[in-house]
Amino acid sequence: MKSYDVVVIGGSAAGVTAAVTARRHYPGKSILLIKKEKLVPIPCGIPYVLSTVGDPNKNLIPVENMSSSNNVDCIVGEVMDVNRGSRLLTIAGSEDITYDKLIIATGSVPLVPPIAGSDKKNVFAVKKDVPYLEGILNSLGAAKDLCIIGGGFIGVEIAEECRKKRSDINISIIEMQMHCLQLVYDEEFCIIAEKILKEQNINLLLDETVDSLAGGDKVEKVVLKSGKEINADMVIMGIGSYASIELAQKAGLDIGETKGIKVNRYMQTSDDNIFACGDCAEKVSFFDGKPSALKLASIATMEARVAGANLFSVSRGNIGVIGVFSTVLGDHAFACAGLTETQARKKGYSIATGAAEAVNRHPGCMPGGANLKVKLVFESGSRILLGGQAIGALSGGEVINTISACIQQKMTADDIATFQAGTHPALTASPIAYQLVNAAEMAIKNMISGK
Repeated sequence: MKSYDVVVIGGSAAGVTAAVTARRHYPGKSILLIKKEKLVPIPCGIPYVLSTVGDPNKNLIPVENMSSSNNVDCIVGEVMDVNRGSRLLTIAGSEDITYDKLIIATGSVPLVPPIAGSDKKNVFAVKKDVPYLEGILNSLGAAKDLCIIGGGFIGVEIAEECRKKRSDINISIIEMQMHCLQLVYDEEFCIIAEKILKEQNINLLLDETVDSLAGGDKVEKVVLKSGKEINADMVIMGIGSYASIELAQKAGLDIGETKGIKVNRYMQTSDDNIFACGDCAEKVSFFDGKPSALKLASIATMEARVAGANLFSVSRGNIGVIGVFSTVLGDHAFACAGLTETQARKKGYSIATGAAEAVNRHPGCMPGGANLKVKLVFESGSRILLGGQAIGALSGGEVINTISACIQQKMTADDIATFQAGTHPALTASPIAYQLVNAAEMAIKNMISGK
């Protein structure tokens, strides 16, 4: 039986980051990472294995390399039980291991709703499993009619990748909301995303709910509750995930309202010697402290850096999740941080918004120039930034990270309007037309005029 100062369970984004962080903060401690699968996919890269990357084996987290370069031991195995009293881990097919501090980073599992026929052949979820993803890719090669259930990030990215892979296949997205990406963007951004998808001959069935999947052993049709039937010899479900908490439940750890492992702001569970981070852990909103169902790799790694640093001496706290999203459809970046206008109003905020659009070069004829629009949402009384969205030039993917930093630091419209931004003709918009600053100025104008 081996003994370690720190054991991390989970080899994806949260687990690897937690182990590396623990090594940086506690150089003298012995650390073990236990991963369930030999090959661990990069979560956000999964849609792109269908075309752009082309092979699930090219979309892998280099767990062993990262572990060895940080003096972290790594084994492949499934932890079956945690004995908190003796701090003992039982691992299938391996010797028991004891720990001083434990980090649970068991991630999440794709949600498969109880739809009749979901067990038929050629019906897939988006699993973080290389052989399973190879099966999706193989089935895609022979499919004629693909139906994607869910019009969020995963759904639209998979649809676009499948179109790149197969120009001849019929592709449909079924979304129960009024718009694709509606849970992340305001309506004007969703409409642009839908236009881009339609231009790629992707059929959108919005405000529709799946009733059942019909066919013999293999799926043949998707039946909607509206009565419509869609031909589908392949179905991919991309409708979210739920926390993988079975091990934590067996260990008797407290579970939160959203069915994640309950943690405090230091990522400690109900057992002081056990921490949790990533999709398996309960989240709270940065804005109101209420439970949040957000699950993002960026959140997972942030939590992992908190957990890994706090194991033996508290030095970091989790301020709550802001939610920073980005994707690319066609040649347009779509990015969002914090609350949209719609979300802010639903939470009861009195808000003011401002938007600015300009070419991300100056002059606009410089190579690489493309329009970038930024929209900001402020609480009108305090003028504190609540959220922002960006659409257009691919540089929006980094602009949104700046917006997230502004939200986290609770910057006001005046702070952002007087923000000292570095600009260059080949890299950014003109300092006169800089979108982030001008969007704040427009919001201030709207506050003054009462709009």
